[in-house]
Formats: sequence, C-alpha cells, structure tokens
Amino acid sequence: MRGVDVADNAVVRGAAPAGQARTQLPELAVEAEDLARRFGAVEALAGASVSIRKGEFFSLLGPSGCGKTTLLRIVAGLDLPDRGSLRLEGQDALGVPAHLRPVNTVFQSYALFPHLTVAENVAFGLRMKRVPAAQRAARVQRVLDWVEIAGLAPRRPSQLSGGEKQRVALARAIVNEPAVLLLDEPLGALDLKLRRQLQLELHALQRRLGITFVHVTHDQEEALVMSDRLAVMNAGRLEQVGPPADVYEQPRTRFVAEFLGACNLIEGTIAEAPAAGAWLVQTALGPLRVAARPERAAVLPGRRLTLVIRPEKVRVLDVHAHGDQALAGVILDAFYLGAERKLRVRAGNVVLTASVVNAGEHGSALRPGAAVRFELPPSALVPLED
Repeated sequence: MRGVDVADNAVVRGAAPAGQARTQLPELAVEAEDLARRFGAVEALAGASVSIRKGEFFSLLGPSGCGKTTLLRIVAGLDLPDRGSLRLEGQDALGVPAHLRPVNTVFQSYALFPHLTVAENVAFGLRMKRVPAAQRAARVQRVLDWVEIAGLAPRRPSQLSGGEKQRVALARAIVNEPAVLLLDEPLGALDLKLRRQLQLELHALQRRLGITFVHVTHDQEEALVMSDRLAVMNAGRLEQVGPPADVYEQPRTRFVAEFLGACNLIEGTIAEAPAAGAWLVQTALGPLRVAARPERAAVLPGRRLTLVIRPEKVRVLDVHAHGDQALAGVILDAFYLGAERKLRVRAGNVVLTASVVNAGEHGSALRPGAAVRFELPPSALVPLED
C-alpha cells in the first residue's frame, strides 16, 4: 500500500522479535487484506488492507469514487472482491451471505418501509429472526429510548423529518445487536446544523453501546469529530490510517494534506539533513529549519521535497516583532469569518494562507495592503513523502 505501513493500520501481526515480549494484540472486528475490485475498466479498490478493532469508531474518508463505499459494501456482503480476504470477528466472511454476517448497514437514503410505523420499522429485523413478541417489544422500546424517538413510535415515515428518519434507520440497525454497524454517509442528506448535532449524538451512542462503527463519509470535519481512527482513501487505496489528530497534523502525502483541511505547500531542496536536530531546507522563502524526522533517516542533501504547514500554524506577529523563523510579508486579502480571520499573505513570490483567531489582538491592522510579519515554526513544517 502506498503511504501506509503495517503499524499505521493499527495492528502488528506475527511473533515478537527475539528478546522481546509478545504484546497482547487488540481484538479485531474487521480484517481486510489486499481487497481488489474492478468494474470494467474502473479499478474501485486496488489492494486495500485495513484492520479495525472491536468497539472502535472508524471512518473511511475520501472524495467520490475513491473506493470507500465499495469497501463498505464488500464488508456488508453486498458485493464480492475480485481478490483478497475478509475476516469478521476472526472468521472468514467472503463465503458468508449478507444476511448471515454479524453486520447491519445504515444508508443515507434511510430505506424505511412507508406502510409501517416507526416501531414496526425498527422491529422488522427481529420479526424476520422470529424473536418472541415480548422480547421484541422490549428491545424496540430500549433502542427507541436510546435514540430519543420513543414518542414517535406510532408515526409513519411520511410524518417524520429527515433527522427523525435517520434516527429510525439507526434504531432499526442497532436493535439487531450487530457486531459491526456500517454507516454509509448517514448524515449526508441533513442540513448543516442538524448534521453537527447528530455527529455528537452518534459518537455518544457508539460509546454507550460499544458496537464497532465503520463510517463512510466525504466530510472531513465529520470524520475528525467522530472517529477514533480514520483512513483517507484515494483511487482505491488507503493513503494514510491513524487517529484524526495524527493524520491531520502529520500528513504523509500531498493528497492527504490537501484533502484533510486547508494547507500551505512550500517546495524546497534539502541543504542539510542531520540524523538529529533540524533539517535545513532551501525554499523560495529562504532557508527554513524543519524538525527532523527520525523515520526519514535516509533523506539526503540535494533531494527535492514539499513542506506542508496548516494555516492555523502560521503565526501572525506584530509588524515589528521578531520570532523564530519570522518572515516579512504583505496582506493580499483578509476575510472575516466570525471566530477567525483568514489571511492571504505574500512574501516574495510565495502566497500563504494564515488563520488568526478574532480575540482583538490585531484588530483593524489586519487589512489588505498592510505589512505583516509571520512565523513558520520548525515543528509545524511537515515534509511530505511524495
């Protein structure tokens, strides 16, 4: 896999090296190995491998067509791969039909039965499994309470709002007590305010239930807010896997850096790359010191590379201030966004974006045409691998 090693997929398999104690591995809910899927000339999955722990909220994040829904459908049993293996709770799953797998799926379209009430929709799966009526009623009531729609039990889908329909779809999935709950962009059809509210509620519900959630989304904020770990997908491959903060703060590739939030890219050439201390990179902004990366020990002087720094890491200073690696520039644009201001700053031939919290520190001085000094901290400059 390009850009992902075994450790980033969160589970290191096999025996411990000689002289080291074996580490207890976390239990796994999903193990996908080298999954490939083609649709004619289109390669939807190109050898995707990922391991998901039990009880984890895991998100597959990427643009349309990256393969995330194809991967979810293979886990659900709604599609089969051309190559690879899939284990659910340690058992081979590719030969198991969808209705016998320990998973349930919540779709963006809700897929509710219009002629059934809310309670009947939620109970449908239990009826198919021939769960006794008394037990069925108790389980339905319990999940309706969990998702806070008990009062809607007698209504039909046509009498519900979009957010209420989504809660019904969620209740119908979790009432079957699946080992893994698959969510295919479940909040995509909701307005922004409701979507943000349900993000927090869904995260809290997952914590309470302890069910493994595998969540597909193209919304970066949604993945960052809700996930224990996330995988950024591109062209059928997993570019990077890890906790949200790690992937955001330390992107490995240009694609991950640009997809997961705003960023500034600075091209340069390594002038010095000691094993310890800071690298020195020659750029159009002049020489920049970059915190050394021990895992990149093979990097040699003369190599071209790209540095990335997030806008909020660019420290805007008073025009007369001095700082570590401070540079002079001119503000091209200043956009007021309520809680912050977004600045476009030109320094020589380079234009950078900076975010400044609106706490009254700079006031009206941050306006187009004003001179400004800004700092690029060595620890905030991340060298990309491509």
